[in-house]
Amino acid sequence: MDTGDTAWVLACSALVLFMTPGLAFFYGGMVRSKNLLGMLMQNFFAMGLVSVLWVLVGFSLAFGPDVGGGLLGDLSMAGLKDIANADLGFAAPLTIPAMVFVIFQMMFAIITPALITGATADRIKFGGWVAFLGAWAILVYSPVAHWVFSPRGWLFELGALDFAGGTVVHINAGIAALVLVLVIGKRKGWPGEAMPPHALPWTLIGTGILWFGWFGFNAGSALGANVTAANAFMATNTAAAAAMLSWLAAEKLKSGHATTLGGASGAVAGLVAITPCAGFVNPMAALAIGLIAGVVCYLACQFKFKFGFDDSLDVIAVHLVGGITGSLLLGVFANEAVGGLLSGAGASLLGKQFVAVGATLAYSGVVSFILAKIIDKTIGLRITDDDEDTGLDLSQHAESAYAAGEFGSMGRIG
Repeated sequence: MDTGDTAWVLACSALVLFMTPGLAFFYGGMVRSKNLLGMLMQNFFAMGLVSVLWVLVGFSLAFGPDVGGGLLGDLSMAGLKDIANADLGFAAPLTIPAMVFVIFQMMFAIITPALITGATADRIKFGGWVAFLGAWAILVYSPVAHWVFSPRGWLFELGALDFAGGTVVHINAGIAALVLVLVIGKRKGWPGEAMPPHALPWTLIGTGILWFGWFGFNAGSALGANVTAANAFMATNTAAAAAMLSWLAAEKLKSGHATTLGGASGAVAGLVAITPCAGFVNPMAALAIGLIAGVVCYLACQFKFKFGFDDSLDVIAVHLVGGITGSLLLGVFANEAVGGLLSGAGASLLGKQFVAVGATLAYSGVVSFILAKIIDKTIGLRITDDDEDTGLDLSQHAESAYAAGEFGSMGRIG
């Protein structure tokens, strides 16, 4: 065990957890004021439910001994039984305690389904979200994490790469978001009715927290305080900065204005795209990945209007498209040690990246659809029209984000 590595990964775990309230602020500023607490609650609740499920069964399913074919772990580590002596399957021994690895991976499991909430903003029933969140964390997130992150997983053994979650986190959540949007339908009045963000300063604060926390997300995935962590840190910042600039340039050319929302969205698009690549590319490659991702994700925002699906806060354009972009560009820009197309290693890695992207899209899309339909047909996923007019805050939580006159956030004052 190395105390420096242990301290680093514990600190990075805290940074990644901080990303979830950052995501709540990022999304919360973009919804209408009557839905702010509803959005915050959906994100914060993930910190509670997924943490418990991860300890009970999630980690064992994701990183336990394989039950066959590299598809899923067993339940031998359920409840984190004998975790100190666990064999996680890594070829080289970890320099951190197994419990620290459990903690770090738990934070990924928390934020991944939370990403979905932006797509269904303003109209998902809290009870329906709770049911979907719990089932998805066990039946979708853990298996895909096993495929990609566990040394026993079939995509890991194939040689597909994902440094910190392009497939496991962003493509996985992005395709689930698309499926959920198609099942629950459009917001009332969309796209004809204007539904502008109610507090963009909140969105910018959330972006700052996400950018800050992402250093733990990506650099922490080196699982040590080492040169790979330093390179991942630099790549993360470079791609985020470049994507913000290219998104704003594209926005200025198309609409005549560079907006604060565009700046925030561009930065997040760059962070998403560099996530699978961070430890495998040099700074100039990270710059190119960020520039490409900013433009591609900006253009992808038009998909929802062209195809008529109501992705409220552009989760699909940023996370699904951004995750695919980064995962595939890794096959192009990976350094010589890993073997990307531009390093002269040929297209082998790129082909493996296509397999990983396709498998994640297919599995997560199908299982997410089945879960969404079952929940929708039983307890229901969508709030009523009257509740949508009232807003999530009052209809789902009997609270209001902002005091109005003699009324406080939880009713009459005095």
